[in-house]
Amino acid sequence: MTALADGAPCWADVMLPDLERGKRFYGGLLGWTFSESAPVFGGYTQALRNGKRAAGLMPRQGDRAPTAWGLYFATRDIARTAALIRVAGGRILTEPMEVGALGAMLIAVDPSGAVFGAWQAGAHRGFETGREPGAYLWMGLHTRDAAAADAFYGTVFGFEGVPDSPMARPGFLPWRLPGQAREIGCRVTMDATYPEEAPTHVLVCFLVDAMDTAVRTATGLGGSVVIRPQPTPGGPFAVFCDNQGAGFGVIGLR
Repeated sequence: MTALADGAPCWADVMLPDLERGKRFYGGLLGWTFSESAPVFGGYTQALRNGKRAAGLMPRQGDRAPTAWGLYFATRDIARTAALIRVAGGRILTEPMEVGALGAMLIAVDPSGAVFGAWQAGAHRGFETGREPGAYLWMGLHTRDAAAADAFYGTVFGFEGVPDSPMARPGFLPWRLPGQAREIGCRVTMDATYPEEAPTHVLVCFLVDAMDTAVRTATGLGGSVVIRPQPTPGGPFAVFCDNQGAGFGVIGLR
C-alpha cells in the first residue's frame, strides 16, 4: 500500500472507557474483528475489516479525556505540518512524536476548537480498506466560522472548496485536495439548529450496507440515533452514538 497524498484522511480512532464494550458494539455494527492490544502503546487495538486495517480503538486515559472519535490527515513532513498549523492560527496539543517504527503523529486544534491529528506514515500507512461496508468513507468539519475553517484547512492541508459539487448546498461545502477530482469530506456550518453547547468537531463517517439494518443493530447494541437517517446525494446519512457516547456518522450504500 502506498502512502496517501498529503491532507488525505488516513486514519481514525476512538477513545473509550471500556475497550471490550467498544469491540462488541463496533464488531456487531461494522463487522470488525480486532488485533491483540499492544501494551507498549497503552492497549491500542486495531480494528480489521476482512483482515484489512479499518480503524483503531484505545482505552480512555483518565476521566477528563473525551470519549470520542478522532481523525488523522496524512503528511510527509510532520514538522512542517506543525509549523503550518501554528502559522494558520491553530494550536498543537501533542507535539510531533515518533510511534515506534509505525510513523509519527501530532494532535492539534483548529482556530474554532475542532481537534484533529496528522500522521506521517512509517510502517503503518493508514487505512487499508476501500469503499466497502465497515470502512471509513467521509469526514465533516462542523464549525461556526466557515470562512476561518476554509482558510485554515486550505493553508495547512491544501483543501479546496467545490461549490459546484452535486453535494454542495448552503452551509455545506465539499472539499478536495489539489489536483484531485474526488471529494474527501466537507465543511458544515453550524447554524441555529445546533444546540449552543455543541462544540466544533470533526465527524468521522463509515459506510454501512443497509441503513435500516444499521439503525436496528446500533440501538440493539446499546447505541443511539442522534440524527435520523436522511437522503443525501451520497446516500442515506445518519449520526449515531455508540454504547459509550462517542458520536460518528454512517452512510448507506446507494
